[in-house]
Order: sequence, then structure tokens, then C-alpha cells
Amino acid sequence: MSTVAPVVRSKDEAKASYNRMSRWYDRVAGNSEKKYRDIGLEKLNAQPGEHILEIGYGTGHCVQALATAVTSSGQVCGIDISEGMNQIAQARIEKAGLSENVDLHVGDASTLPFSPESFDGVFMSFTLELFDTPEIPQVLQQCYTVLRPGGRIAVVSLIKKPGKAVAIYEWFHKKMPTAVDCRPIHAQSDIVTAGFTLQNVSALSMWGLPVEIIVASK
Repeated sequence: MSTVAPVVRSKDEAKASYNRMSRWYDRVAGNSEKKYRDIGLEKLNAQPGEHILEIGYGTGHCVQALATAVTSSGQVCGIDISEGMNQIAQARIEKAGLSENVDLHVGDASTLPFSPESFDGVFMSFTLELFDTPEIPQVLQQCYTVLRPGGRIAVVSLIKKPGKAVAIYEWFHKKMPTAVDCRPIHAQSDIVTAGFTLQNVSALSMWGLPVEIIVASK
């Protein structure tokens, strides 16, 4: 299996970067990611009354969609490293009138502040690949722990595969790790190694880069 590019910036640098870009993130990256995160949300298929966790909620679009799906009888929690993103997401949720069933945290998903078996689903969109390679198993193990038996996880991710587009993208990631922060990973094998059972995998492309939307169960 080919080697995944390392993450060379620190967590503090990542936090500072997302704080800076939080106010204009939607204008730069929001539209390009929307198609893929919407498919991921559809595949997670959150239901009324469920408790769902989003890791890396960013400006809160998916939190809003999830909160609408679980209705007032459910709950959506989120964790994101950026205070700036949290402020934007909180404002979006308040404007939508969904604050009663949304609980957003600022923190590091490698150590989740939630009780074991407290969620029916976990959602991540272009987030898992932001963690350095040694941390990915830790994040997924945390997800496994907080999911109830039979719970499911949906991950939208850039995928490491041979090809010119990936090679060029990884070159830019190496040269500009703050601007090009995501990098392709082996998401399927990482998820299986964490103990999950694959349920559905959709292979797509974004700017010529392979993207997978993976749903797995505990």
C-alpha cells in the first residue's frame, strides 16, 4: 500500500489557519465540497430521535442538516478545532432556530469528550485526512467507542490512489501545507482496521482527485 503524505503543520497552526479563514471559508471551499457532503449526509440517513456526532463541523452546514433530520426529539453534537468556525456555526444554528438540539464543542477529535455508546451515527466530511497518519486510527477508535452497537459512521474523504492528479496535489500539499491541508488517505482500510464493517462505498471525483463516501457500521 502506498505511503500517505505526512501532516507537517502543528495543531496550533491548523487552528490559527481555520480561525483566519472561517469568515470566508464558504466562499472558497463551501461550494466545491457541497455535492460530496450532501451525498454523505444522504447515505448516513439520520432519523428523527437519533443522536449524531459531526467531527469537523466547520461553518455548520451539515450540523444544520443533521439537526433538521433528527428533529427536536434527537440531538446533534459537533467538535471542531477552530473557535472561528465555531462562531460561524453557532450563528447559523441560532438563525435556523435549532439551538435546542445542537451542542457544539471546540476541541481535538483525537480525544472525544463524549460518553461511550452515546451516538447512533458519526459524520465526517473532508476531515479525517486533516489528521496526521498516526492519529487517524486514534480518531476512528474514538468514533468506534462513542457509537452504540449497530451505529454507523459516514466518511467523505480524498483517497490515495496512483495517478497524476494525486501526485500533483500531494506536491502542492508538501509545498503549501496550510493552503492545501487535506491530503489523500487510505480511508477504507483505516476504517476497517478500527473495527468497523463496511456497508457502502461510493467512488467519485473532485478536480480529478478520487473521493470516496464510505458508510460503515459498528
